Amino acid sequence: MILRPAFISDAESLAHLGRSSFCAAFEHLYRPQDLSVFLEEAYSASAITAEIENPEITHRLAQDDDGGPLTGFIKVRQPSGYAEHSDAANPLGLGQLYCDPARIGEGIGAALIDWALDDARQRGCDAIQLSVWSGNVAAQRFYQRYGFAKIADIDFWVGEQRDDELLYELIL
Repeated sequence: MILRPAFISDAESLAHLGRSSFCAAFEHLYRPQDLSVFLEEAYSASAITAEIENPEITHRLAQDDDGGPLTGFIKVRQPSGYAEHSDAANPLGLGQLYCDPARIGEGIGAALIDWALDDARQRGCDAIQLSVWSGNVAAQRFYQRYGFAKIADIDFWVGEQRDDELLYELIL
């Protein structure tokens, strides 16, 4: 497996993987009009391009060693958008951790979260924060295995639908 930074030329592939991963897990929860608005805001090629160009956001992409299609990605943000919920002085925000739905369970997510932990330490961050849907028990268990713990209840909006999210933090 190769972990590498994202480039502008990756925007379309990254947008496709984000849309397909999000829809595989959550599409059934939303009205089509809410989902459509959210996907355009979060996973259009132009939205991803803007993120790649933003110096506060870093994407790390996973691919097989042969350089084939993307198999997963993680997005981190410094400063964290959740800092007001914590006493951490310099938290890193983990925005998304997605894998190709057909590849879940192959260690891609673990490799990406390990990269994020190392990256946070290299940046001198004292915590990593992330939000996870309250109904996504598998993701909650995944993060708990790394030592993340719930610190707050927050909202997550998909179009006009509000979801109950859990804010997790790992003190480094």
